[in-house]
Amino acid sequence: MASATLLIDLQQILRAEHPDPFRVLGMHTVSIGGELRLVVRALLPGAERVWVADADGTDVAPMEQVHPDGFWEALLPRGTGSFPYRLRICWHGQDEPVLVADPFSFGPAISDFDLYLMGEGTHLRLWEVLGARVTEIDGVQGVRFAVWAPGARRVSVVGDFNLWDGRRNPMRGHPAQGVWEIFIPGLPDGTTYKYEILARDGSTLLKADPLAFMAELRPATSSRVFDLSRYAWSDTEWMETRREQDFCTVPMTVYEVHLGSWKRVPGDGDRPMTYREAAVELADYVTEMGFTHVELLPVMEHPYDPSWGYQVTGYYAPTSRFGTPDDFRWFVDHMHQRGIGVILDWVPAHFPKDAHALRRFDGTALYEHEDPRQGEHPDWGTHVFNFGRNEVRNFLVSNALYWLEEYHVDGLRVDAVASMLYLDYSRQPGQWIPNRYGGRENLDAIEFLQQLNAAVRDRYPGALMIAEESTAWPGVTQPPHLGGLGFHLKWNMGWMNDFLRFMHEEPIHRKYHFNLLTFSLMYAFSEKFVLPFSHDEVVHGKGSLINKMPGDAWQKAANLRLALGAMWSHPGKKLLFMGIELGQWQEWSENRSLDWHLLEDPLHAGLQRWMRDLNGLYRSDPAFWQTDFSHEGFEWIDFRDVEQSVLSFLRRSKETGDELLFVCNFTPMPRHAYHVGVPHAGRWREVLNSDAETYGGSNVGNGGVVETVPLAAHSRDQSLPLTLPPLGILVLRREREDGAGG
Repeated sequence: MASATLLIDLQQILRAEHPDPFRVLGMHTVSIGGELRLVVRALLPGAERVWVADADGTDVAPMEQVHPDGFWEALLPRGTGSFPYRLRICWHGQDEPVLVADPFSFGPAISDFDLYLMGEGTHLRLWEVLGARVTEIDGVQGVRFAVWAPGARRVSVVGDFNLWDGRRNPMRGHPAQGVWEIFIPGLPDGTTYKYEILARDGSTLLKADPLAFMAELRPATSSRVFDLSRYAWSDTEWMETRREQDFCTVPMTVYEVHLGSWKRVPGDGDRPMTYREAAVELADYVTEMGFTHVELLPVMEHPYDPSWGYQVTGYYAPTSRFGTPDDFRWFVDHMHQRGIGVILDWVPAHFPKDAHALRRFDGTALYEHEDPRQGEHPDWGTHVFNFGRNEVRNFLVSNALYWLEEYHVDGLRVDAVASMLYLDYSRQPGQWIPNRYGGRENLDAIEFLQQLNAAVRDRYPGALMIAEESTAWPGVTQPPHLGGLGFHLKWNMGWMNDFLRFMHEEPIHRKYHFNLLTFSLMYAFSEKFVLPFSHDEVVHGKGSLINKMPGDAWQKAANLRLALGAMWSHPGKKLLFMGIELGQWQEWSENRSLDWHLLEDPLHAGLQRWMRDLNGLYRSDPAFWQTDFSHEGFEWIDFRDVEQSVLSFLRRSKETGDELLFVCNFTPMPRHAYHVGVPHAGRWREVLNSDAETYGGSNVGNGGVVETVPLAAHSRDQSLPLTLPPLGILVLRREREDGAGG
């Protein structure tokens, strides 16, 4: 211990400032009087006696405490070769010593190839390298920790297991890539931990693991070790079918759900359901209502309930509010076994400024931009990811693949895509920096989205990437190799805004706004669209959807039934936020359950029944969904009757050409003997009528069947003399001669 260099090392170790503790601690060869000997060094504050032992626990040499703060050293006997040693430690206050493997006896576990791919930004299974993984090395069980922190002078793993002492488990650095790692033997599953980071400016940061598989329940912020290797899936049939399925030509009606407020447990403090409880009840309900998928507001760990999950601090961890990661796997597994797909909302655009999370993770702007004109989001008070950094893109692309791989989810709805695409999004002149060509397009974000979607398309066929993109950006659903962003589907925000503006008008005024109703068909096939009535329309003072409708309670309900019918008949896949089908009067809140008691009212029960039957017809008739993305599946009958506010059109299936006729009356006036031109003579059956008494309507209709008459209308030789219900939609199907529909 006389070496001046070693004394400096010792002081740095004791101050937790050593840049390479593995060079000092553990087993090393030293020269003593020209003779090479093995020495073992360990930092063990609180130890009273320590021995170096072999793997069987046989003592090899006692250790000497060479510093009162717990620095121990043993010079091994002459002739001793390198071997897998253990430390036998008698801790203060304990009578019996314990035999442990020394973390500093293990070599690097991350390969050079992994490090190369991380630096290049192309490591697509990053969660298998970084984070905390329960593993076995050289026959020793433990946890391997690894984290990216290139700006750190030192990184340590801390937790209850080492009294949150950053001196005890400092990590090995890989300076070229900025990655730190350590294997800590004997840690059990569920261990709570964080990273203690010594920044370049001398400050000490305590950070949760960006790739932790589990986190503590809020308001606690630590990460937890979780072994992902134990769950046995039972959804093989679903996954194999999904792989071969063409989403364009199958039904897709999505029920958007916030797990914490869909349904609570009133007999247990009004708590939210667990993942497993919700899986059973939600699967029952979704099956009964006829939806094909559920889409969950973000389940990634987040500290702030009113963010609804959109301010993520744990990108690789399902929130602990409702259970463990395996509980969430069980949720997905159960949904799949019930024939229901699971889509997750995913937020790669921005992240919150919580001190324990990604913000200035290693004391530098690591995941974000340093310049606030690029790194700050003015609307949400969050940081924007630095998409131009290889490792950040790698973190996000790998995260998307992680949810598809480890949780078998069927798709990701990417939030706030427009905010990613435009450098001047919500910014005034002078508050943003143009790209290298002087434009407003975020070229790094475009490259990231193309890389992301290409990776998903290549590795997880059948999984869907869905863009919430609110502008007219071209090629959102074009494949990357054709210059598009590569999403499979895009939310049709234009249709939603125009349609809700139209429905908000008093019926007497709707004739002046018919362009809001019909304009969407000008661009309906320019992208592959999802029509959303999402959570965004029933929050922040916007009121509930039924309250957006004009009139008294009956008229509001009739308008909402009509709106849902018109939406379901419009080309495109469908998404509906929970509670809309109930006709909920209150604006949605994350703090309470949906108003299920409303179903005691026949008006609301009828609305729910309408949604169920509409889904049932939708799923059973390919005319609704087989040609959603082609003009061949849609044909106008009449969009010019603005005076009476009546709209009529056909939807057509691809394989058989069978047709459905839709006629919408957007006024509260019934229309009698209203002639609608049709392409085929014969009997047309009224298969659905939103004004039926069972749905809470006035029961105005056509008695089930209508016969064409040879009276020309709408440029067609045959027409149907229909009775149009007030504020209602009719769905009719031609009966073939064999009595079947067609």
